[in-house]
Amino acid sequence: MFANAINAVSHATLGDLLDVLLIAFLLYTLFLVIKDTKAYQMAIGLGIFFLLFLMTQWGRLVVSNRILRSSFNYIIIAVIVLFQGEIRRFFTSIGSRSIRSPFALRGFQEKIEDLFLALDYLSQKKIGALIAIEKDISLSIFADRGTKIDGVISKDLLVSIFFPHSPLHDGAVIIKGNKIIAAGCLLPLPATHNLSDDFLARTRHLAAIGLSQETDAAVIVVSEETGAISLARKGILERISDKNEMKERLVEYIRNK
Repeated sequence: MFANAINAVSHATLGDLLDVLLIAFLLYTLFLVIKDTKAYQMAIGLGIFFLLFLMTQWGRLVVSNRILRSSFNYIIIAVIVLFQGEIRRFFTSIGSRSIRSPFALRGFQEKIEDLFLALDYLSQKKIGALIAIEKDISLSIFADRGTKIDGVISKDLLVSIFFPHSPLHDGAVIIKGNKIIAAGCLLPLPATHNLSDDFLARTRHLAAIGLSQETDAAVIVVSEETGAISLARKGILERISDKNEMKERLVEYIRNK
């Protein structure tokens, strides 16, 4: 086995090297997409299954190997069904990934206090709000469906957008860097979700889950029923009552790759 491996390396060409690098890039991108999601544990299970298949093949366990081989087609179908959200986000991340400027991150951090001042006010007054913050995957396709704002983040601007009877209050605000690029945007609803009965204003919360499933955006929701603030990331929606904890989680998520 080792002799074959050494022989293969010694006869490797530039095309073989590019082939290995391409596969490594695809696997790395897939790992980034499924990291910290339920698909990560399922991927580990699939890896164990594949190792068992290799062991039965190397050990010449004919019956076990045949059973595992015959189940491959069903596993492929199961992966497509169970990982549909992650697969969609994987291809979206390849086709829509933007080059994130460190100045954009710095600009967002400089204006995060204005964002949280607005969230505090909206929460106290029980004014519903939906705010999507762009990370690596571009949200321009969703911003184009709304009204262009292109204004610097401020408490007054955010409150005026979500104030009841405002023409833009029902849609989502999209933030990129320190700018509100659009408002009144329509976000996708998820095909599947595990939203509990604790979330009463279902439409905004479902939209937050839907966008976080399809992209890597962080989505903040303010409930108009209770005033509670929630954060959606990678298809998971959490209600976070502590302002400092919310701020830390948001900044950490936006900063990390």
